[in-house]
Amino acid sequence: MINSLNLLCAADFSIPAKALADRYGFVFGGERDNLLQEVDPLVLWLDESGLSVRQTGPKAMGPVQVDFATGSARHRRLYGGGKSQSIAKAVGLKDKIRPVVADLTAGLGGDAFALASLGATLIVVERQPVVAALLEDGLARARLAAGDDPDLASIMARINLVHRDAKQWLLELGNDELPDVIYLDPMFPERRKSAQVNKSMQVFHKLVGADADADELLPLALQKARFRVVVKRPSHAPWLDNREPGYALEGKSVRFDIYPLRSMVGRLTSEV
Repeated sequence: MINSLNLLCAADFSIPAKALADRYGFVFGGERDNLLQEVDPLVLWLDESGLSVRQTGPKAMGPVQVDFATGSARHRRLYGGGKSQSIAKAVGLKDKIRPVVADLTAGLGGDAFALASLGATLIVVERQPVVAALLEDGLARARLAAGDDPDLASIMARINLVHRDAKQWLLELGNDELPDVIYLDPMFPERRKSAQVNKSMQVFHKLVGADADADELLPLALQKARFRVVVKRPSHAPWLDNREPGYALEGKSVRFDIYPLRSMVGRLTSEV
């Protein structure tokens, strides 16, 4: 896992770049016209389009950036299948049941956004500074874009980012702060013979690496969730912490292992 990258910016973005560097402990390297001559293979880059992770040099891959307002996130929000999606069933989302979900391995926030778009309230916990900064930037840009989109505005109001180590965050929760559902999607080492992931995810894998301590999260999550813990796994992967789930929802490439603790029915009801 790479905990930090040098932060560079386009002309006239030094002030917000310095503030971001101070907040997350990045080294601010100043303004650049381009990244062709940079020595570091990966850098953080801030310009008018927001914050991104960039490869440098003439054969660099495309940027890695969090985008909740356009592209695949927008398409999934509008045409993704609603509460019939496996992820919605896994966390227990129904018409009048809208749980508070703590996503403790948020990554680039795709699953968290999908759940929030279906009515859940999300606490997004991310310990990796670069990823947390990308999430913060993506949330901020989506909230600006939501000025003309009331539906997007309501979704963004249900997502809260916490830049903390998940285990420490769980340990410090009071009994009145416990989430209804804890959602875990730890990074899993790629199989050598698996299909090549897309270019942006190749960069993301280099940045984050495998979650070697993921097994340690599950026992604590089972103590802290009010109703259930959900673990998203590749279809071929073993159970997390070698613990058999109560049941699983199987897909072609992923499955959701569900560890039910108690029923939400009659205990957790929200207005539509």
